[in-house]
Amino acid sequence: MTISDHVSDLEPAVQAGDDPREFAHVLSAVHDAAMSGGRMPARPRAVIDDSWQRLRRAGLSPDADTAVERGLDVEELEERRRQSGLHEVVDELARNLDSLIADGDNILVIADARGHVLWRSGSSRVLHRADQLGFIEGADWAEGSVGTNAIGTALMSGRSIQVFSAEHFVRSHHSWTCTGAPIKDPRTGEILGVVDVSGPAATIHPTTLALVHAVARLAESQLREQHHRRLDCLRAVAAPILARSPGPALAVDVDGWVAAVDAVSPRSRLVLPRGVGPGRSFFGALGECDVEALPGGWLVRVADAADRSTTRVSMRTVMTAAGGESVEVSVEGASGGWTHRCSPRHGDILTYLARHRSGVTAAQMSTHLFGVDDRTVTVRAEMSRLRKRFGGLLMAGPYRFADGVEVRLVG
Repeated sequence: MTISDHVSDLEPAVQAGDDPREFAHVLSAVHDAAMSGGRMPARPRAVIDDSWQRLRRAGLSPDADTAVERGLDVEELEERRRQSGLHEVVDELARNLDSLIADGDNILVIADARGHVLWRSGSSRVLHRADQLGFIEGADWAEGSVGTNAIGTALMSGRSIQVFSAEHFVRSHHSWTCTGAPIKDPRTGEILGVVDVSGPAATIHPTTLALVHAVARLAESQLREQHHRRLDCLRAVAAPILARSPGPALAVDVDGWVAAVDAVSPRSRLVLPRGVGPGRSFFGALGECDVEALPGGWLVRVADAADRSTTRVSMRTVMTAAGGESVEVSVEGASGGWTHRCSPRHGDILTYLARHRSGVTAAQMSTHLFGVDDRTVTVRAEMSRLRKRFGGLLMAGPYRFADGVEVRLVG
């Protein structure tokens, strides 16, 4: 007998028409054989097998007592909720999955990107059972802490997953089934957390996976719409201010997403300096800028060249982990500084510009990099990437460090 693997991203643990009790019996035999090193009567699904192998390599015991795992205290839990990026969709997730928990057998859980349980809801009966398992708010439900489960394994695999009975690595979870789907930040694609529905193994249903997966996608759409609305509001406030701005400026939200620009090259996001606030700050992509508070974000005005303090650039060659060399660039100004480790190619370009302060043409740079003067298209592409990284520090026509920038080669 084999446990079939499906190529579909949505792979229910139990297929329609299968007897869950019989299947649980098979899974129990598979689990016992896998944990003891014996011959398995069937093969687990690929996503489960991958998880079991990870956990065995990590040394987790299938008999681990997960109910005593350390959780978050109240203050840590509230902070995780605020920082999760999921608080805006909690009510929507609960509303769309109410049909799965209304009968009182299942629990709804929302976890963050590290697997910590942030919110849960369900009947007192199922919550009590979850308490006995350590499935409580603040608990660490990452795969490395509690074994194969729909929260931790969804985070590890990056896909929606259903885990049934003895597919759980830890034996104390075998009486449960759980279905989880990752929720991704629609702006970056990074996983924000997981929405999960769990309950007694007997409650498993093949359609649960499709529903939980669909609800996670709806949550992502809601997050995207909310982000666009916030940028629209910020743009409405910033537009008349930018129209009167005497120089280059842009409006960004608190995470650096750009709502509007004026006389600045278009971009979707600006990397904000750590601890940014009203006053002068150094932005890697723009140089020194004056920052003003706006409702829901910041107005960033690029400082006039005559009003900028001296910027110092230090470059030194460092060894990479693979034994090669790269160039570490440190930039310091009156308003702060930052460090960036360049690729060997970009380090070579910056070092060459540091030794030719009057500037070089694309053809000259091509000759330096490739030994011929006709690779100018490649040079322009590389310089465009560097200028996006170093902003006002690098100039074109010819390529050079900007006037007033002190450059020092170290070592």
